[in-house]
Amino acid sequence: MEETLKPSNVNDLVQIIEWAVAGVHPLEIVGGGSKHALGRRMQTERTLDLSAFSGIKEYQPEELVLTAGAATPLVDIEAVLAEKGQMLAFEPADYGAILGSTLRATLGGAIACNLSGPRRIKAGAARDHLLGFHAVSGRAEAFKSGGKVVKNVTGYDLCKLLAGSWGTLAALHEVSVKVMPSAEKIRTVLICGLDAEGAVVAMNQAMASSHDVSGAAYLPAALAARSGVSYITDVGASVTALRIEGIGLSAEARCSALREIFSPLGYIEELHGKNSHQFWREIRDVMPFAGDSRALWRISLPPTAGARLITRIKETIAAEAFVDWAGGLVWLAVVAGEDASAPVVRELAKAEGGHATLLRAPGDIRAAVPVFQPLAPAIAELSTRLKESFDPTCVLNPGRMYAGV
Repeated sequence: MEETLKPSNVNDLVQIIEWAVAGVHPLEIVGGGSKHALGRRMQTERTLDLSAFSGIKEYQPEELVLTAGAATPLVDIEAVLAEKGQMLAFEPADYGAILGSTLRATLGGAIACNLSGPRRIKAGAARDHLLGFHAVSGRAEAFKSGGKVVKNVTGYDLCKLLAGSWGTLAALHEVSVKVMPSAEKIRTVLICGLDAEGAVVAMNQAMASSHDVSGAAYLPAALAARSGVSYITDVGASVTALRIEGIGLSAEARCSALREIFSPLGYIEELHGKNSHQFWREIRDVMPFAGDSRALWRISLPPTAGARLITRIKETIAAEAFVDWAGGLVWLAVVAGEDASAPVVRELAKAEGGHATLLRAPGDIRAAVPVFQPLAPAIAELSTRLKESFDPTCVLNPGRMYAGV
């Protein structure tokens, strides 16, 4: 049975990692535990449970800054921000539904995995909103970086390094993030009936316009039918969704302009407040593939290549896909046992200038197939050197991203 170590304060955390380093005891770091099934399978006998590092430490609405324990549930943070009319602009995803987990996603987990939702195309990634953190490295050294104010960075930007490191360099226990005012109104223009190629063209046209689109996604008819929004399912066709946010009159005017631009392409529908919020949560959390046993790939690539990649993959293997980030993010589902599909997905993604991550698959597949895009030799060497600098005995989430790292 796996042993769980649960520090109650920073001193405890340092001492546990000191013990792990001395005896070379590998640790799996968890905050809420919702992302246990992400990444490569790790051979660890002990879990480092950081759930005690929870709760909002400081919130300054007027300064647009929030500091919280890394294990603070995202739902708690979002509720507090909503009371002040603010939000996490990077729209962190909760993958619990697609991973079959009922555990709550945490702020530290979103930062450590650099998870960003549909608004990334406008507001940037999670790492762009991390102002500072406190952590303990794999050397059992407590350290911090950044601060609690929005300012330019000088020197080595550890915030950018830790965000997206998946807990392989240090155990985060406190983070400070930039927050933003919530939009007064949210509207979504739906263009119905386009194929993937036409949708990508329309989405990129919308993004290049002056109408400040904050989300652009495409669902083929079969996946649109799985939405919990009746306006989506009633269409009975594919939907290309363009999100507009802002003050009331501005949002309405921009929606009207988009409807006029794209009306020649087909039937146009429009979602308002509650339905818009629900639809974009579904896109954010990859709900079209929830309750699904297929392996799930997350493919990032240039926006104009999204539709072409889907077509090329479907010519080779049975797959189903939808698109976010105006074509720059493809969610692709294939039969879980077809581990031979990995070379096809990776090769075609690379040919289009992208990279693919195996986000969901059974443990035996994750053990046999590289979960993250294999690194170029020079980058792999740099990653190894960084791991050696922060965690020389490889006790923190060993091998979660790459073997030996």
